[in-house]
Amino acid sequence: MVALLNRPWIWSFVGAAVVFIGALAITGGQGAGGMVTAAFSLALFMVVVGTGQMFVITLGPGNVDLSLPANIGLASAVAMKVMDGNDVLVPLGIAAALGSGLVIGIFNYLLIWALRIPPIIATLSASFIIQSVDISYGRGLQIKPPPGFADFTNWQVPVGGVGVPVMAVVVILFSIGAAIVLQRTVYGRSVLAIGQNIRAAWLAGVRVERVRFLTYALCGLLGGLSGALLAGYFRGASVDIGNEYLLASIAVVVIGGTSVAGGKANIPGLWGAALFLVVLQIMLNSYHISAGVRLVITGLVIIGVIVAAGGPKAAR
Repeated sequence: MVALLNRPWIWSFVGAAVVFIGALAITGGQGAGGMVTAAFSLALFMVVVGTGQMFVITLGPGNVDLSLPANIGLASAVAMKVMDGNDVLVPLGIAAALGSGLVIGIFNYLLIWALRIPPIIATLSASFIIQSVDISYGRGLQIKPPPGFADFTNWQVPVGGVGVPVMAVVVILFSIGAAIVLQRTVYGRSVLAIGQNIRAAWLAGVRVERVRFLTYALCGLLGGLSGALLAGYFRGASVDIGNEYLLASIAVVVIGGTSVAGGKANIPGLWGAALFLVVLQIMLNSYHISAGVRLVITGLVIIGVIVAAGGPKAAR
């Protein structure tokens, strides 16, 4: 038990459990099943986006992708336009969204590599360019997702009185695959090695620039996938559909136990952190708290969870 509590990512699950109990106390235990369903339905998108962000941040200090919101918005428009409300075109629409995200990821890396500017500046600059393209391409887009695709993204299977989102199960399997890639493949271990010491990794024969290229491309790819899925879930594309995932994608990574200094990543913690953030928002909404106060409380609670996770280690 002590060994489990010493793992930083466990505190994200503890935080999620605490706010869940608090939300139940507010409602007198009413709507527990619906709250669980809503939490998993929304958390899964944070996990997909957060996974790509986690790989980037694991590369070491300064590595972050700030273009994700614009990426998601453009991918949602691309997917809806290609699908054109036709279920037969769903695979093509998803492929188009993935392609859009991949191009953005590659573009981000080329800015970093060719211009030798910090990733935070490169991806922020790229986001303005992408957003401009999205505004001209997707502004006023009224195409609804194909009925079958929309139904799949909202599909729930009743288990013990609780609706279990099918997409959440799919994303859990995806998370298991991502964990295997991170810990059991040459690429994943190279990402960790670069984050721990980029010069030592290079001297050990790791192809640093190739790994960084693949990582930014992967993050862009997952951003594109998220855009398509979000458009299906919310039944339409939007320029602003990815706005909340800028800070959320970084928050789930940090709260989930990934080191911002690089070289240390944690997949299970992404789920705990995502559930924590979603359930926290549900609890604050139950209190009918204004948006500004919700942001302040959310920020303070996130700081508290990070301190609780890192405090014992810092003391040692």
